[in-house]
Amino acid sequence: MRLPRDLSGSALIRQLAAFGYVATRQAGSHIRLTTQEGGEHHITVPLHDPLRIGTFAAILAAVGKHHGISRDELLKRLLAS
Repeated sequence: MRLPRDLSGSALIRQLAAFGYVATRQAGSHIRLTTQEGGEHHITVPLHDPLRIGTFAAILAAVGKHHGISRDELLKRLLAS
């Protein structure tokens, strides 16, 4: 599945809330999200608009790996919410 090119960091943060991620701290324009689902996991999301494709892909890969789902399945779930 092709990655959207116009997704902002704040929109991604709202969508990751469905996977139990909550903001735990902020340093400048970067927000660190943490989830306790499936064990503790941290991810840092920049508040850029739009997110760079490589950054977005790396975030999806890390979240998918932690939750044991593929990048495409994760992307479908995120875009559906």
